[in-house]
Order: sequence, then structure tokens, then C-alpha cells
Amino acid sequence: MSRKQELAPGGKLTPRQETILELIIREFVASAEPVGSKRLVEAYGLEVSPATVRNEMKRLEQMGYLTHPHTSAGRVPTHQGYRYFVQHLLPETNLPTTVRRTIRHQFFQVQAEMDQWMQLSASVLARTARSAAIATAPKADHTQFKHLELISLQPHTVLLVLVMEGGAVRQQIIPLEKARSQSELSQISNRLNDALTGLNWMQIQRLEQEQDALAQRVVELVGSALYHQDERIDEVYHEGLVYILRSPEFSDQTAAQQVVEIFENPIILGPFLHEARQLPGVQIILGGESPYEHLPDVSMVLSRYGRPSYGAGVVGVIGPLRMPYAHTISAVRFISQLLTGLLSELYGYPEPPAEAAGANETPSLQ
Repeated sequence: MSRKQELAPGGKLTPRQETILELIIREFVASAEPVGSKRLVEAYGLEVSPATVRNEMKRLEQMGYLTHPHTSAGRVPTHQGYRYFVQHLLPETNLPTTVRRTIRHQFFQVQAEMDQWMQLSASVLARTARSAAIATAPKADHTQFKHLELISLQPHTVLLVLVMEGGAVRQQIIPLEKARSQSELSQISNRLNDALTGLNWMQIQRLEQEQDALAQRVVELVGSALYHQDERIDEVYHEGLVYILRSPEFSDQTAAQQVVEIFENPIILGPFLHEARQLPGVQIILGGESPYEHLPDVSMVLSRYGRPSYGAGVVGVIGPLRMPYAHTISAVRFISQLLTGLLSELYGYPEPPAEAAGANETPSLQ
């Protein structure tokens, strides 16, 4: 480790200060205990004295990267310290080959059903990251029409079966003023399928009025269903909340209730999930800082999977600021890439190149 003492130009830390900050975060993540200078020197064989390390720790505290509890001489990282670590010192890692192989095997053992994939994604991420994990089903930026059928139930009653791109299905009963045969209904279905395929609710809204009253009613119902599909709040699959509640940061009842509410109230998670779906790669959110003051001591590692034009969802990990970020990022990135590949096979769209899918990208700090 360099003996250089000065602060680097432009406010960037010196190599020695960076090393000390990185080691303190590594130790604090592992133990949740304040870290002292003697412990760093002995544990990592630093070629400087504990007094020199203490001086650097003091400087880091003055700059806002460290703080220390009143009852301890050791230091702990601040929000600013975690931010600097994530931006400048985060090592790039991948999950071990054996872990990746096991996860792939688990996914190929379940049926190609979205519910099972989402539940498995959250479960695997929770176990791998030893923290709470979330997954949302894929949806397109604007849901597109795929297919409809009009089925005669009674002479004056029709069942509309609507299938949207991405697999969502809606059914609605339509009363008729005059009886229609199944042959007539099939002709209307075929004509509307030709006219609506691939359109979203905004495009359907701009179509010319149908002369046939039933056909016009069906077009309006389809447009409304696509609109509400776009506006719906994502269903969030989650696992591993117990891992967070075991963390000392959330031993207090108030803190525990706050983190539980994140999972129980979709309005809290909604904005984070929406933003993550718009951005490629891994996103890191550190709570406690603007604009996330309402989430103190909570961090999120989120990643989009799939392709927005066809269907994209979000997978991620939620835990304390004292999170092993490198390992967590590698787990989230791997699950994201795995789901992207599975969706590509299921829906037959081209899989994005590795760099677009988020391989080895620098995580973005929000």
C-alpha cells in the first residue's frame, strides 16, 4: 500500500485511502462491527503501522466517508462511503461456474410458465444473495394486441376472448341486441384480427369507426383492456424477507416495519421498478440519500431483463446498505441474462447481444 498521504486532486481519494475504505467496508459487511486500525493491519498484512491507518481513517471521517459510534474507536462507512465504493472501488466478479450451472438446471427443470419462472427467480436470488429478492413478470412498454375470438354462448350473448402479446388473456361477456350466428361472429373475429394485430391502445384509438355496431363495441373493449394492462401495477414476487429481518440494522421494530412495508405496499416499489425497466444493465439504489431519504439503511440492486419492445421485467435484491455488492450484482446480472435468454426462446424474438444484455457493464448508481 502506498505511503502517499495527500488527498488526490479533485477530491478523489489517494490509493491508500481507497484501500483503507475498501477494507473497512469489506470487514463491516462481514461482521456488522466497527473496524479498527489494528484489525486492518493484522488481517490484511498492511505494510504501515496502525497509527498511520488511524490517521487515514481520521481523514476519511473528516471527508464524510466514515463515521464512528461513540462507544467504539472503530469506524463504519457512511452513505457517502458506500457511494464512493460503488462508483470507484467495486470489484468485478462472476458467480462461480458450479453455482451458475446449478441455477440453470433449476430453471430448465420447471415448466415454461411465467409464474414458475418468477417464483424461482426470487427464490434463487434470495438464497444466492442471502437477502430479500424480487421479480416481476415481463410486459411491453405498450401492450400489443395479438388475437381475439368471439364465441356464441346463447343467441343474444357472446364471449370475447382477448389474447395480448406477452400472454395476458382477458375474457368478457357481451350482450347482443340481435342474435348473431357463430359464423357471423367468426367473420367479425377474422376481420378484426387482421386489422388490430400488433397495435397498442393508442393506435387502436385512432382507427376509423366500424360500421358494424358489435365490431365497434369489440374494438372499444380491446382498446380499454390494453390501456388497463399498461396501467396495472406490477405483481411482485418476493422471497427472503427473513434475511433482512435478521440483520442488526433492522432489529428495531420500527425499522423492521419499514422494510416489511416495502414489500407489502406496491406503491413504494412501483417507481423503482418502473425506472429499472427503462434502463439497461444493473442499477444500484442507496437509500437514505436524496431522493430516497424515506428508505434509510436500505439498498437495492435491480436489473431489467427481456426486451422492452417485446416484454421486459425486473429482478433484484433488497437489503441493508451493508451489502456485499460485488456478489449481489453478479447474482442479479446472471439471473437477468438467464431470463432474457429463456424469453427469447419462448417468444422467438432475437436475443440482444451480450453487451446490451448487461454483461460486464459498469453498474449504474442512482
